[in-house]
Amino acid sequence: MDVLFLLIPLSIVLALLIGAAFWWAVRSGQFDDLEAPAHRILLDEDDERDPPRRPNG
Repeated sequence: MDVLFLLIPLSIVLALLIGAAFWWAVRSGQFDDLEAPAHRILLDEDDERDPPRRPNG
């Protein structure tokens, strides 16, 4: 029974921390666009900062 006096407040504090982390993530824009990063990897764009590649030979 004594362990409940420790576990209940700890679980409440943990739930509040998880809620605060979720609230921060939503407010900072972490969930704004879930599709674009997945599609960005498929785009084949040449980066102008890369030096031109020489053929092997």
